[in-house]
Amino acid sequence: MVVCVCNAIREKDLREAARDGADTPCSAYARFGRRPKCGQCVGYARTIIAAERETA
Repeated sequence: MVVCVCNAIREKDLREAARDGADTPCSAYARFGRRPKCGQCVGYARTIIAAERETA
């Protein structure tokens, strides 16, 4: 599923970034050379990152 339409970032990529140490949407997006644009995805991205870090 696409989490960030502006940057075409998928949920699986975001989860992988969280497992690799990203703890915020901005730090996760930076791993892809991107940054949030419109901001609509940030809340959902934050939830995904938190869930992934809890299971790590």
